[in-house]
Amino acid sequence: MGVGECKSNDYGAAAYWDARYSSGSPASAAAGCGFFDWYQTYPALRPLLRARVPTSSRVLMLGCGNSLLSEDMVKDGYEDIVNIDISSVVIEQMREKHKEITQLTYMQMDIRDMGFFGDESFDCVLDKGTLDAMMCADDAPHGAFKMLAEVARLLMPHGIYLLITYGAPKERVPLLDQSGCSWSIALYIMPTAGYQLRMSKGAQHLIMEEVTLTEGGQLPPDYVLKDPDSHFIYVCEKLEEKGTNCRDTDPKESTNAN
Repeated sequence: MGVGECKSNDYGAAAYWDARYSSGSPASAAAGCGFFDWYQTYPALRPLLRARVPTSSRVLMLGCGNSLLSEDMVKDGYEDIVNIDISSVVIEQMREKHKEITQLTYMQMDIRDMGFFGDESFDCVLDKGTLDAMMCADDAPHGAFKMLAEVARLLMPHGIYLLITYGAPKERVPLLDQSGCSWSIALYIMPTAGYQLRMSKGAQHLIMEEVTLTEGGQLPPDYVLKDPDSHFIYVCEKLEEKGTNCRDTDPKESTNAN
């Protein structure tokens, strides 16, 4: 699941997503075949994923929705992807669609409480629009804080949290810092598919720019965002430090997110 901007819907509620994914809903009809990828597709993300996430990794897909990302990853050699979503409706749909693909597991779960999984259970956590949805939930930003604390807990040391979002560093880096972990963050910026097609005049051309953050974790002051609707892709490596186990702290302290 994902969203580009906050609206009046509660994007953290199972009822909202169950209704959205139910057969016959306007959103389901608009999706045509019913399967839809927010933000970017696997072919666009493949170079970065293959460079940072080995195919042998155990991957957790947050808010999987009815995206084809996991299926495409398996076709490209990934061996173990656990997909979770708050909507039981979409989980059943995807479980049925991919019942022959043993590398894919589907589970209904609230990303704010993933206690079913033990500490350091995954090599990689993938998030394509889910944090954005949580920032539009009724309990934002505290729900987003709880989600990120769980992400930090579930990742192995030096594991990767790969976040695809509309949130610029001034909005997302402080939130990541509040997860209870230290991160090494690499930032890539990718224009929307529509912008790339316009710039390349219809030819296939991948635009993904790595941007070096300042010491404060922000964009360089002279950086100009070419496409205002660009997606920010954060490759966050969980650092192993003595005396920290990435546990939850008081979510009431999480007040810096937008």
